[in-house]
Amino acid sequence: MKNKKQLGICMDHSSALIMELINNLIISTESEYESMTKIENEANNENGRDDHQAQTNYYKKISDIIRNYDEVLLFGPAEAKNVLYNLIKEDHNFENIKIEIRTTDKMTENQIFAFVKDYFNEA
Repeated sequence: MKNKKQLGICMDHSSALIMELINNLIISTESEYESMTKIENEANNENGRDDHQAQTNYYKKISDIIRNYDEVLLFGPAEAKNVLYNLIKEDHNFENIKIEIRTTDKMTENQIFAFVKDYFNEA
């Protein structure tokens, strides 16, 4: 039987901690949304982007990562996880991926890692 590729993503509107669970070990990376200051500065340039475009790119970057997994846990205190979920649930490319959303309080990095391990070990 093939091992399921499992991914936990702790999100807010400014960053996402992306954690792959492999043999009960977590490998993590962080994906950051461009700060409002940077967006405002770019908007003043001829090649600038507005906030909506930057936000769209942020969610697209994360959804491109999700495509490579069988099970995904989106969690965190902010609504960003719900926004991402609503965007990807309409895309048929994600229909074979089990995606669950959990609202959590703000956590330390160690608490986040433990939360992801506990979730996938219970599944």
